[in-house]
Amino acid sequence: MPSSKNYVRNYVREYATAKRRKEVAAGSNGDNAKRKAARRKLQSSGVNVAGKDVNHKNGNPKDNSRKNLNVQTKKTNRSFPRNRNAGKK
Repeated sequence: MPSSKNYVRNYVREYATAKRRKEVAAGSNGDNAKRKAARRKLQSSGVNVAGKDVNHKNGNPKDNSRKNLNVQTKKTNRSFPRNRNAGKK
């Protein structure tokens, strides 16, 4: 970081550089948007999601079909390791 008094950081450029260097996951912001969309979808269908997590049964946050979504307590949804076989029965 330059230490001049009036230096202003260019966050857009820093983020682009970090993506090029693979210091930041490139697709992470898209997955988060899909997770939020899943939560809104359940809320609009009348499911009470207050204080709970929306679980994707197949583990794919981009699959927001109604049959793939259910509501779980935070403890249950966050209690298993996130790997290839996680949460599958």
